[in-house]
Amino acid sequence: MTSLVVVLLASVLTVPGPPATYAPADKQGFGTARQATSPVWFTLGRTGPTEVFYPDLSTPATRDLRLVVDGRAAEGRTEPVGRLRYRQEFRGDGWQADVTYTTDPSRPTVLADVRLRAERPVDVQVVFDPNLSRDGDDDTAVERPGALVAHDARSASALVADEPITSPTSTTGNVVQTGDLRVDGVRDRRVTLAVGFGPTAGEALATAKKSLVEGFPRHARRYDQGWEDYLGGLRRPQSADRDLYETSMMVLAATEDKAHPGAFIASPGFPWAFGFDRAIAPEFGSYALVWPRDLYQVASAMLAAGDRAAADRALDFMLDVQRQPDGHLPQNTRVDGEPHWTNVQQDEQAAPMLLAWLLGRADRSTVDALVAVAEFMVAQPDAPFTQQERWENQSGYSPGTIAAEIAGLVCLADLLHRSGDPRAAKYLAVADDWERRLEGWTVTRTGPFSPDPYYLRLTKDGRPDAATAYNPGDNHPTAIDQRAAVDPSFLELVRLGVRPHGDPVVRNTVEVVDEQLGVDRFWHRYNGDGYGERADGGPWNIGHGRTYGGLWPIFAGERGEYELLAGDVGAARRRLADIASTANAGRMLPEQVRDGRGTTSATPLAWTHAQYVRLAWSIDAGRPVARPAVVACRYAGC
Repeated sequence: MTSLVVVLLASVLTVPGPPATYAPADKQGFGTARQATSPVWFTLGRTGPTEVFYPDLSTPATRDLRLVVDGRAAEGRTEPVGRLRYRQEFRGDGWQADVTYTTDPSRPTVLADVRLRAERPVDVQVVFDPNLSRDGDDDTAVERPGALVAHDARSASALVADEPITSPTSTTGNVVQTGDLRVDGVRDRRVTLAVGFGPTAGEALATAKKSLVEGFPRHARRYDQGWEDYLGGLRRPQSADRDLYETSMMVLAATEDKAHPGAFIASPGFPWAFGFDRAIAPEFGSYALVWPRDLYQVASAMLAAGDRAAADRALDFMLDVQRQPDGHLPQNTRVDGEPHWTNVQQDEQAAPMLLAWLLGRADRSTVDALVAVAEFMVAQPDAPFTQQERWENQSGYSPGTIAAEIAGLVCLADLLHRSGDPRAAKYLAVADDWERRLEGWTVTRTGPFSPDPYYLRLTKDGRPDAATAYNPGDNHPTAIDQRAAVDPSFLELVRLGVRPHGDPVVRNTVEVVDEQLGVDRFWHRYNGDGYGERADGGPWNIGHGRTYGGLWPIFAGERGEYELLAGDVGAARRRLADIASTANAGRMLPEQVRDGRGTTSATPLAWTHAQYVRLAWSIDAGRPVARPAVVACRYAGC
């Protein structure tokens, strides 16, 4: 095979595009080097790389990089190769391109190894859309010999290839860089592209060129070895699919920012209106944020897999961002700890207490920080009322939230008790009081779904037999009776040890939830959920038509943990397989599915991968591995 020589011809075009938006959130791949010396992460869409993050995981720096052959960009088929690396195959009229991706483990550079074969010479263009510093509308393209270079006030990107690329004309705005390539698939068939980043145009260009000179094979070998070394230090469960399990562990590890230890983001994509509507997301970046709730899910899974250091870092990050004037944890933050959304969610206040107990962190610094969070929690008017429950769009008395609050306080009391700290008694007394009053706040006996009592999604007023109405939000057209909305999240009561699996209200609610929300092995979040796509597949947005929430694979994991406690290991194994069945070709697990397949929701979702890992270890252990025994022994008979 001849070496592919690529030169950008004189018809190079760099023009301001329309206002910057981001690609669909259902990524086919997500990767980064394990090495901390490479602060760059890439995602793959169906036409090639989409968002690349630099210099941290809360900062998307590109939108798109694709090949255009004979005037058309093809959708590709993705397959994993190596460790958290991918190859995409693109086909068109008489041609085929195979593109393999890696990053330079020593630098912030993404590389693509392109091999093109054609029956006849074809015309090829490269299209690159930098969106630097979370905002692509303020970029400027600059002339640099042999490269496509752009910058804004904070960072820069540079695209280079094996042979010089003719530089574009300078423009400002949403810069989209396009140029003809000399590669034709017949005479020239192979090239390596490198996209480097840096604080200035000169540094980005130097970085890309250094990576290119060292060569794609060397980077790929070091990249794979970094992930091999990481996996080699972990345990592997017997219950899980090996490939999906190892991918899940690498995805979880890859969602941690390299400059801010313990900052694991929720997902490297921006679903629906979060990627294009400035009214919904004035500053793009939603989901590339750290939620204490998601961080607990990730950390508990990594702890189960043997990565205690990651779980310790996660707890340290929670306690660092917790240091607000009133002691609470923000709803979410960027990876540097800066709060993004600012509503208060009481289950997130409990997250560090639950994680600290799992880690056995009873040192004075840790427990003092947890006491500050607990003081905030118990001092709230109408506690355990929450400003937002875990779906982030309603206030009220939520059984899932209250489960976390009770369990968190008991775990904190246990950590205090170990050192003889008398403050333990106060938090146990509050937890016991809330546990006694739980049903009075959240269980209806007059609801439409069953003559027997069942847990509600939440009550707005702590009166579960009242016909209090509220609008579920997310484009729902009418208000609903609070007694006509249930949620699988009530099973947190069982997983966290506040109620036994055989509790009659729990069993009845399982039946109600299955009837109301269950569809083909998965469940909706709650009745009337509108967080999802339109009937025609269009994106969720506010005020632009009715939307419909999809089914969430995480609920299969939560149900599997419940079934383990009920002694049905076979059912739990089936739940694990159900989660696995939602993986796409790149082994990415989605936020939501429809007809068994991932939607354009956030993919990969760290929470889904964490639930897969944790359920696998729970099956091997014969019990939910994150269930705090101190809570279960107090309320559920161990």
